[in-house]
Amino acid sequence: MRNAEAGPEAPAWVDDWLAGDRRALSRAITILENEGRESPALVKAMQGLLGRAMSVGFTGPPGAGKSTLVNAFVAEQRRRGRTVGVLAVDPSSPVSGGAILGDRIRMTGHSGDDGVFVRSLASRGHLGGLSRSAVRVMDCLDAAGLDIIILETVGAGQSEVEIADIADVKVVVAAPGLGDDVQAIKAGILEIADILLVNKGDHPLSSQTVRHLKSMANMRPADARPPVLKATAVTGQGVEALADAVDEIGRSRRVSAPLARARRLIRRAAVDLTQRRLDRVDDADIEALAQALTTGEKSVEAAAADLLGLAMRETT
Repeated sequence: MRNAEAGPEAPAWVDDWLAGDRRALSRAITILENEGRESPALVKAMQGLLGRAMSVGFTGPPGAGKSTLVNAFVAEQRRRGRTVGVLAVDPSSPVSGGAILGDRIRMTGHSGDDGVFVRSLASRGHLGGLSRSAVRVMDCLDAAGLDIIILETVGAGQSEVEIADIADVKVVVAAPGLGDDVQAIKAGILEIADILLVNKGDHPLSSQTVRHLKSMANMRPADARPPVLKATAVTGQGVEALADAVDEIGRSRRVSAPLARARRLIRRAAVDLTQRRLDRVDDADIEALAQALTTGEKSVEAAAADLLGLAMRETT
């Protein structure tokens, strides 16, 4: 039944979406991703239905085999009788802004399964490995009653730490023999990992990479060291152990999950609100601030503060 607070402005098909209808779910995601006219009504309709699903984020450098691993992880979750939603953030076309949709192609094995919903989101140039609308789309899946929500980031590398503010459990995927590449990213995404996983475990260098990651994990406090696992996604070896580790970490966080999720929502809503208002600032005002910066009349910090002041005067 529709949330009573949704109001008369909510579309008639909202009840179908909240009951898990796939066509209505797709429609709701499209509206939320594009920040369409009906977005506020959809957000209001799902507010009382959130916090039931566990979200799992998969991140890591390009070439680590994240998509193949996610595919195997989905299959394991289905064997456990859970419904799954997958949000795969793909690189955007610099011309059209659309996504490549590569992950949907790689996950065609689940296309006939009504218990799996796969959606690609365009990053649209957004740094941090996730699109601006990813949080709301994740909530959209949660409200539809899915048990597990998987977020796979675009593979931007160190900047993908944003997933730490969104997913309940974060899995950082590495490929064997990364060597210096692991060193290059360790100050970023390795530190947000709840689980470190070396994919392509049949590679001769996989055990060496596991040892390397364990030595890095040992630099963290004893109570915050992530397990380091190994898997071969193409055969499914090690995926069951990964699912067990995700379940254990997820269960330990369910007590604090509602407040943690609320904090994440507030932070992301503040960022989104600021960005929308910045987008509405007149170009002439920005040009004036740029001129003041180049002539030395204003510092970068002062110009930025003025820009934020102009943005906050804009209506939502």
